Amino acid sequence: MSLFSVPTPINEPIRNYEPGSADRAAIKAAIAELKANPIDIPCFIDGEEVTTGTKIKITAPHNHDLVLGHYYQADKPEIDRAIETALAAQATWAAMPWEHRAAIFLKAADLLATKYRYVVNAATMLAHSKNIYQAEIDAVCELVDFWRYNASYLEEISKIQPGNAFGIWDRLDHRPLEGFVFAVTPFNFVSINGNLPTAPAMFGNVALWKPASTAAYTSHFLMKILREAGLPKGVINMVFARGSQIGDIVLKNKNLAGIHFTGSTATFQHMWKTVGENISSYRAYPRIVGETGGKDFIFAHPSAIADQVATAITRGSFEYQGQKCSAASRCYLPKSLWPAIKKTLLAQVSELKMGDPEDFTTFVNACIDESAFDSITAFIDYAKDSSDAEFLSGGGYDKSKGYFIEPTIVLTTDPHFKLLEEEIFGPVVTIYIYEDSEFANTLHLCDQTSPYALTGAIFSTDRQAITLAERTLRNAAGNFYINDKPTGAVVGQQPFGGGRASGTNDKAGGIQNMLRWTSPRSIKENFIPPTDYKYPFLG
Repeated sequence: MSLFSVPTPINEPIRNYEPGSADRAAIKAAIAELKANPIDIPCFIDGEEVTTGTKIKITAPHNHDLVLGHYYQADKPEIDRAIETALAAQATWAAMPWEHRAAIFLKAADLLATKYRYVVNAATMLAHSKNIYQAEIDAVCELVDFWRYNASYLEEISKIQPGNAFGIWDRLDHRPLEGFVFAVTPFNFVSINGNLPTAPAMFGNVALWKPASTAAYTSHFLMKILREAGLPKGVINMVFARGSQIGDIVLKNKNLAGIHFTGSTATFQHMWKTVGENISSYRAYPRIVGETGGKDFIFAHPSAIADQVATAITRGSFEYQGQKCSAASRCYLPKSLWPAIKKTLLAQVSELKMGDPEDFTTFVNACIDESAFDSITAFIDYAKDSSDAEFLSGGGYDKSKGYFIEPTIVLTTDPHFKLLEEEIFGPVVTIYIYEDSEFANTLHLCDQTSPYALTGAIFSTDRQAITLAERTLRNAAGNFYINDKPTGAVVGQQPFGGGRASGTNDKAGGIQNMLRWTSPRSIKENFIPPTDYKYPFLG
């Protein structure tokens, strides 16, 4: 036998797709190919493509007339079969040596970084309305990183072993969970779609994967990559289904072993409640891992550099239309620095071009669908009707061609204004100006304003101020940034997740998340078993 080590993971380099480059030409060709060839997307169950009687059209968020294809929505028979065949595959998959399981996902990473790089980026641009940079850092680089680093964490965990007394050999068997993992993935990050079902699978678990309907298009290509990489049938079954229907079936199944979730707080809380109501019927207590949302902040101290703060707001709030759970949504800025920040911020935002991601000069593209559009614009309309709000930029929107909402900056004097407290999940940021002398008190205000605790940033050149902010806001953000925007966590560098209403903080991209998908067994072997029951104290 041998003790194997996976290749040392290195973060996938980000390509720039600059004008005239081979990368730019290749991505344009991939976009043209996808646009010219709409696809039918089946569910994928037990190694087979499964179609149903319900076929749903997929259009681009930025162009209602651009039909990318159709996906098939599963019903109870397909969901039941997906669970049954996953459970049937579990024993063989769990028995496969860990290095062979890891090899499948390492191959998937290499396929994505090479053969499928342009097509997955193109699919992300078209179906998620991401510009090429946002697609590249998400759909390719981050997912490649997830697969490579998780394989490394798998090896690292296998080496976590206990100490031993004389004549005893103690060891840990890192077993998969008994049953199946329900992976529920969102629309906004293709990398999360790929990570949530595969992280548990690396440990020998099987998964039922339900992507968001708005992510069906890109999920199809991820499954294609996993199949080509050698994923055995039944290990990950992918079904598109209405959340209410699949949840009712899955969450009451006695073999539910875990939930790996990214989505809305309300949905996650409902799932947790349902698990609680059925807790006595499960074979084991399900592992519940979830990341739900945020009301992420940028906080500036009077010593901060204005241009740095303004740039963090522009990028942190408006990249991918603010549809990141880490996106900056509220800012606390000092009165003395506000004029300089405002000048740079408004100048930057005035330059942001909004439109089709095929236009490589666009920074802002469309929101994902009509439901999101209506929800975001309701907040904008609320602010327009409020005497406590002043619009510094944006506020316009139009869904006639695509779901376009202007980058919007709202200024308020009410520290408990609705837009400062509730998650919006769109290109809207609200600013509150505080008196310089109230820095410490405003830190407490920031900490207490939102039920979420995902990401946040402090800008300052004063180390004492940074220390105070870091201490006061210790529980306000699971990912805390010093002199940087609160978005862009990198696998292997900033494990991602938050507490409070933002989730279970199990840190995707870190070893902490991988540890959740194993149920360790302690094994004690005695080389010299006693032959007499009597202890010395009995003498």
